[in-house]
Amino acid sequence: MTKGKILKYILTWAINTFSVMVAAWIIPGINYGDNFFTLIFAALVLGVLNTLLKPVLVVLALPLMLLTVGLFYFFINAFLLLVVTLFVPGFEVEGFISALLGSMVISFVSLSISFLIGKKRLLFNLSAENSNNDKDDNLSSSDKGGKGPIIDV
Repeated sequence: MTKGKILKYILTWAINTFSVMVAAWIIPGINYGDNFFTLIFAALVLGVLNTLLKPVLVVLALPLMLLTVGLFYFFINAFLLLVVTLFVPGFEVEGFISALLGSMVISFVSLSISFLIGKKRLLFNLSAENSNNDKDDNLSSSDKGGKGPIIDV
């Protein structure tokens, strides 16, 4: 494993730790007992569960994901947040509603920070005509070398 990958994992872990801390601060039913090590361990366990268990759950829940247009993804995240409480002493989530709201806060905060620091990017290039005023204006957007409408996340 290269130094760059290790730093990437540490950065992701730090973002997740901060996100869980924000969720515990905002959602009354989430508590880590003001123990920073509990918070760090909870974020680590959540990261491991997201890496190992979440893909399996997403595949198993694919029909529900399609039926709810992806909203069931929040229920999977809430379930994983509840599972963290089984492995981390001192980390508490009081009920499924707290887990659901907490998972939404964690997702929003971690995604926002990832965008702010450039870890993730969101590129909207919906105006192919303005971005490519070349001699090949009669070509379709796919024939313009991939400079057509782009939404890259």
